[in-house]
Amino acid sequence: MRYNALRIVKEALTGHKGWTPAWRDAEPQKNYDFIVVGGGGHGLATAYYLAKVYKKSKVALLERKWIGGGNVGRNTTIVRSNYMMPGNQPFYEFSLKLWENLEQDLNFNAMMSQRGIINLFHNDAQRDAAIRRGNSILLHGSDAVVLDKQGVKDLYPFLNTENARFPIMGGLLQPRAGTARHDAVAWGYARGADQHGVDIIQNCEVTGFKIENGEVKGVETTRGDIMAPKIGVAVAGRSSEVMAKAGLRLPIESHVLQAFVTEGLKPILPGVITYGAGHFYISQSDKGGLVFGGNLDYYNSYAWRGNLPTAEEVIEEGISIFPNLARARVLRSWGGIMDMSMDGSPFIDQTPIKGLYFNGGWCYGGFKATPASGYCFAHLLATDQPHKVATELRLDRYKTGRMIDELGAGAQPNLH
Repeated sequence: MRYNALRIVKEALTGHKGWTPAWRDAEPQKNYDFIVVGGGGHGLATAYYLAKVYKKSKVALLERKWIGGGNVGRNTTIVRSNYMMPGNQPFYEFSLKLWENLEQDLNFNAMMSQRGIINLFHNDAQRDAAIRRGNSILLHGSDAVVLDKQGVKDLYPFLNTENARFPIMGGLLQPRAGTARHDAVAWGYARGADQHGVDIIQNCEVTGFKIENGEVKGVETTRGDIMAPKIGVAVAGRSSEVMAKAGLRLPIESHVLQAFVTEGLKPILPGVITYGAGHFYISQSDKGGLVFGGNLDYYNSYAWRGNLPTAEEVIEEGISIFPNLARARVLRSWGGIMDMSMDGSPFIDQTPIKGLYFNGGWCYGGFKATPASGYCFAHLLATDQPHKVATELRLDRYKTGRMIDELGAGAQPNLH
């Protein structure tokens, strides 16, 4: 079924009795050509592009819970490509271009809103770094604009630009960035994958891998063994846990990242703002709630909840630049499990086990990477060659000394 305005009118006039489920809740078969482990945004996008772009007909997607129940529904919805490093910028720009046509491609309203993102800076060193990053972004063919203090005030007059401790000197703006509805992205990719023949199998946890002579043959699950010669794993914060079942140890730590949303308010925040004097980012949802977040909770965890000191720090930072935020009531908070790599950049690569492929280590960048991550992972699974924008996202880059340290923060995951 294609969605369109005429269909909406027809269903409204006939009691909405003609709508069908967006995707099948498939039963697992014994054999497939490809298995994608993980029913979040990256896994769904991988299955979708495998079926649509690379014409692979026997694809299974395995999700241990339900579609949209993990990190894809627990983020702050920001979409951007304002990265600096050569190993990152082309990838995220490719992702942003896919975002710009995603709703037409999926025939699904993902609520993509290119309202822009501004990274504020507060001293001369941050200004110089913003100019350097802006120039790198422009050289890669993306968009960036450096604003002075007056330029920031014209866009966001409510910001506390004269803060005595952290005065706002300007900001780096990417006009094409914005937000998308996280749940809708998962549902749209699930619907699209199903329409192209992918079996989406929920409540199917992978408990082990069948490996013979260094080659993967299939997976053991709570719904029986499922065989396939090629298996791609994209399970975000559970990456280390799942890959350990194949005997692999990853350069990844899992941390919880909290996010918050306020009560619904009238439109006050036209774009996305990030704070240069701390780690704080905020946007306004279509429902009116202010969605914001900040630093990780600095301990390893698989819990979907954080601690109060981190929540207090995030809110304090927000109020220091956005004083009227103090009068808003926080409606709810939640946590997602982040798979933090040692240099803050991701992996899309083959593993030492033939037929087993890995996608992970997304740190803070997972949601915005969803389309490109799925496209590039599908390319790798289908062709055994890395996509041209993902050639640097290798598992062995620490061994070869080719780190992609975007923040220059060193080899400590909780700093990225």
